[in-house]
Amino acid sequence: MMNVLVTGGAGYIGSHTVVELINAGYEPIVVDDLSNAKEDVIDRIEIITGKRPVFYKVDCKDKEAMRKVFSDNKIDSVIHFAAYKAVGESVRIPLEYYRNNIDSTLTLMEVMEEFGCKKFVFSSSATVYGPNNPYPYKEDMKAIESSSPYGWTKVMIERILTDYVTAHPDYCAILLRYFNPIGSHESGLLGDDPNGIPNNLMPYISRVAAGQLEKLTIYGDDYPTPDGTCQRDYLHVVDLAIGHLKALEYAENKEGVEAINLGTGNGVSVMELVHAFDKANDMELPYVIGPRRDGDLPAFWADAEKAKTLLGWEATHSVEDMCRSAWKFAKKASEK
Repeated sequence: MMNVLVTGGAGYIGSHTVVELINAGYEPIVVDDLSNAKEDVIDRIEIITGKRPVFYKVDCKDKEAMRKVFSDNKIDSVIHFAAYKAVGESVRIPLEYYRNNIDSTLTLMEVMEEFGCKKFVFSSSATVYGPNNPYPYKEDMKAIESSSPYGWTKVMIERILTDYVTAHPDYCAILLRYFNPIGSHESGLLGDDPNGIPNNLMPYISRVAAGQLEKLTIYGDDYPTPDGTCQRDYLHVVDLAIGHLKALEYAENKEGVEAINLGTGNGVSVMELVHAFDKANDMELPYVIGPRRDGDLPAFWADAEKAKTLLGWEATHSVEDMCRSAWKFAKKASEK
């Protein structure tokens, strides 16, 4: 039985990954400071899987607390989600993003080294491809730029991991560059439920649909895209979670560093996503067009062939599936 430390495991992507790990027979140990997550997520994971993961309310930057996690549990591998993640917010408060995202990773890696743990799956981002690469993004493109401090933290952490593997060639680091996860678990018990006003599109749409927010603001309709709104590669969060499971399996017998995209390979515009949500859930969302938002690129999506070849992974859910499941979760949350 493999023990897998999941940092940020009470968060949106982390919690769905913990479910998939348990279902596959792994023993996840969850670390989360609950700065953008809720502790009852652990209860919901138990309801879904019948098994309660070990949970520590710990900040990954706290080295002594992280040492205790490692000494309490023989950790075989790590999936590292814990990070601040809002592009627009990172432009406004860059120091907080650099301090949190980079410090948490360095502390985690130092403690892993102390305890001889050599398997690392990193939650990276398509933002590492920066503003100048053509899309679809391929893993062999230069990933040394970004258009936001959030993205720069991912570029820097990829560099740190790559340098570390060069110095420790028996270490394995998988850099999962994923695109735009949306949707929720089929049970309606897990989903994207950020504290405060959502920064990401789908939870904002869901709260508008639930009447908790008045209307959706679409940031810019004058981009060089077919309908003028930004295009992104939206993938279902459960598909993404399964991608982490596949990456973990791949890393078990590998050494070195490997960057892998997780996306559908299709671009969907913000306006198309809004219309898909309307169609999937038989409603009409109120929206207005606002000014462009700092740090947003007009369009990008993945070349997803490497994930299919190396991991045997590909996305399976449609955009309407994603919208339907997101609303199922949001309805349950709004009924509380």
